[in-house]
Amino acid sequence: MGTPYFDYHALAPVIVLAAVALLALVVDFVWKDGGRRAVPQIAGIGLLLALIPVFTLAADGETRSMFGGAFVVDNYALAFAGFFLIVGYVAVLMSYDYIDEGDYYRGEYYVLLVTSVLGMVVLASARDLITIFVAIETVTLPTFVLAGWRKHDTRSNEAAIKYFIIGVLSSAVMLYGMSLIFGLSNSTLLSEIGSVASGDNPALFAVAIFLTLAGFAFKVSAVPFHFWAPDTYQGAPLPVTAFLSVASKAAGFVAMLSVVALGFFASPNSWQPVIWILAAASIVVGNLAALRQTDVVRMLAYSSVAQGGFILVPLAVSGDNDAARAGFQGVLVYILIYAAMNMGAFACVIANARRTRSTEIQSFSGLGRSNPAMAVVFTVFLFSLAGIPPFAGWFAKFVMFRAVLDAGTTAAVVLGVLAAVFSVVAFFYYGTVIRRMWFHAPVDLGDTGSPQVPGALVAAMAITTTVVVVIGVYPQLFAKIGDLAFRAT
Repeated sequence: MGTPYFDYHALAPVIVLAAVALLALVVDFVWKDGGRRAVPQIAGIGLLLALIPVFTLAADGETRSMFGGAFVVDNYALAFAGFFLIVGYVAVLMSYDYIDEGDYYRGEYYVLLVTSVLGMVVLASARDLITIFVAIETVTLPTFVLAGWRKHDTRSNEAAIKYFIIGVLSSAVMLYGMSLIFGLSNSTLLSEIGSVASGDNPALFAVAIFLTLAGFAFKVSAVPFHFWAPDTYQGAPLPVTAFLSVASKAAGFVAMLSVVALGFFASPNSWQPVIWILAAASIVVGNLAALRQTDVVRMLAYSSVAQGGFILVPLAVSGDNDAARAGFQGVLVYILIYAAMNMGAFACVIANARRTRSTEIQSFSGLGRSNPAMAVVFTVFLFSLAGIPPFAGWFAKFVMFRAVLDAGTTAAVVLGVLAAVFSVVAFFYYGTVIRRMWFHAPVDLGDTGSPQVPGALVAAMAITTTVVVVIGVYPQLFAKIGDLAFRAT
């Protein structure tokens, strides 16, 4: 074998993130006093620096392939790499004061966060099963530790254990499915698997696809593989919960989208029914379960399950070539918008929890009087999650239903009707929080008063609010990103 070819420009985001993680670890170890403030700043600046080569690669426009086609940097990879870096930066902003003010500060927190983002960036460019699996594990393993970061909190310990057990099980199921695919196709490259999928294959090939997709379904907390999510979300530190609900979930969707679009697409009878069932079940169960919650974190956890079902809809109906491009674009655009909505919502939950020491829905009572600015911002995010114009959520729903109409099949129409009905149901539990904020008496905070919202948290809310409002008014921006990412699909 010849010497591997390294395109250092294409690898620059990965190299920068690896260097940032190492630098943060060394600074925390050497600089005991100043490291407490320096480490999160290094993590945040490093994530922004990694965006620079993403932009230069996008401006160059050239598709770069390495390691025999296992690692490809194209518009698709760059769109998701930029997305993961921005989400990681917002997660750092949300963590800055939350972690520093607790009794569980460790510099390794930011090292693990950056390492997880590193895995996501690699995953965006992964084009073979081995690279995908290694990247997913790089994403997931740090989050096992982050979920149990409050090591003296039994609820956090329970969250980490449940997440770890289910995560390991899902990895085993996924790896078994991938091993069967390798055995049947004699390759791990998605392009070569795609060629095999277009021919006549034994029933075992469909079983292998099912097991692989089931492993991904655990990662994205799709029903019936969702039961770890509510307890893990509630027990983990809130910034970690926000990160899990957006970045970690999006990583699972990217892996699923890559293997379906590039590997399994020619065999729709093997993968499309599986994703259709996952989408329908997630929409129904997620929305109905969210209606019963009294804790806003658990409500957002089940909302995340339901939103995951909505994200799967365009993929579930993209089983022929005419509808495929609209379906793939719909998944990407929905993920981008969902990230801004959900990260912003959790930023508001963190800010309110600082004020009331609670995440119960009733703790938001009267927020419109005690802190009108925060109430307005949280209302924007909740309206957007419900798909109410003029906020970005309406466009996410629009691209979902457009994919359904483009498909035009009976299965697509049934799934579209189901999504439409439960989009209305979702407004009831989002509306419950909104009603609490604006039409109930304020919570009695006693003599503690209302603490000031930290600047980093304000910045996180400002970034996400801007995206939700701007994309709601000018959705063509994300539509263009989706079009560029799948131009060659």
